Amino acid sequence: MNVAIIGAGIGGLTAAACLLRRGHTVRVYEQAHTLGEIGAGIQMSANATKVLNAIGLGETLEAIGVKPQAFEFRRFDTGEHLHRIPIGVRHAEMHGATYYQVHRGDLHAALVSAVTSLASEGIKLNMSARRVEDGEKSATVHFADGNSIEADLVVGADGIKSVVRKSILGDDKPEFTGHVAWRLIVPTERIPPELRTEIVSTVWCGPKNHAVTYYIRGGTLTNFVGCVARPWEEESWSASRPWGELDADYKGWHPMVRAIIEAADRDKCYRWALNNRKPASLWSSRHVTLLGDAVHATLPYMAQGAAMAIEDAAVLARAIDIDVPLEVALRRYQDHRAPRTARVVYESTEMGSLYQIVDADEMRKQFHDRDIAKSRNEWLYPYDPINVSF
Repeated sequence: MNVAIIGAGIGGLTAAACLLRRGHTVRVYEQAHTLGEIGAGIQMSANATKVLNAIGLGETLEAIGVKPQAFEFRRFDTGEHLHRIPIGVRHAEMHGATYYQVHRGDLHAALVSAVTSLASEGIKLNMSARRVEDGEKSATVHFADGNSIEADLVVGADGIKSVVRKSILGDDKPEFTGHVAWRLIVPTERIPPELRTEIVSTVWCGPKNHAVTYYIRGGTLTNFVGCVARPWEEESWSASRPWGELDADYKGWHPMVRAIIEAADRDKCYRWALNNRKPASLWSSRHVTLLGDAVHATLPYMAQGAAMAIEDAAVLARAIDIDVPLEVALRRYQDHRAPRTARVVYESTEMGSLYQIVDADEMRKQFHDRDIAKSRNEWLYPYDPINVSF
């Protein structure tokens, strides 16, 4: 099958690698002039790692990843431990794959290599899709430069502002959540040893604000993401903001958080608007389908946005190899994936509210009542995109 993938992000590249390994002809069309990913951390739980292992990235993950021992939830000011979810060896034993924290750019580079090793000309840059038409026998993608291509299948992996989505669901707009997210990476050596956390992913819970800190790139870098209520602003992963605003948002927070902020490069503090959509049940038409944020944009509060895109990629590749008409295969794909990704979208939104409860006693009660570890170990992490049945 001739497949065109729009978007060379993590989901699109994973889909390309999965499809190429199954013998399909694949081209990935990316609007950027050069390949690369933002400087940010990303977390890969077993449900995603299984796919990355299957496309040959196991050794790379071992080399570039940090293996956290737990999720820790702490009060923003005192550092009081509120809840802990073990990960580490237990996660791998329970779910069949390791949990990694990695630099997003490192993972992206590994996926680029995986695709180009299978198809040296498999990624086309400076190709900005403007419109997609689904015909009787194929779909056509029209690009900003006036060129167009036809494919048996077009996959929209072009993010929350997806052009491909419009051909299936119309021009519906994402909604601003009322929160923005700071992101920065700090060399760990700048942080005094006594103010470094253990090798864990720590959620610092505060009023109308929370932050997540963890290590990447062998522990040499510390990743910080801070989600805070703020007025709307243009969504952009690459928009730097004044350090003074970051400093003000986290004034009075625990010394471990303050140490990261004080160590940050003043001109490399980035902030973007967090937008959301209600999950869609319709993902596909005759020769066009969607994956990742293009169809189920997910807030970052469960660390599952990229993982869901990776799952989508593997399941899509399996679905279209079943000996049924493409339209039937795409329907099976969306019917299988839509309920799971919708649950992640809704629960991620709920987690954001939980992390920003002011009263510590109420927060502890909520963690206990929800039993987050039990829930995630029962339905989220065990999922196997490589072998799941339709």
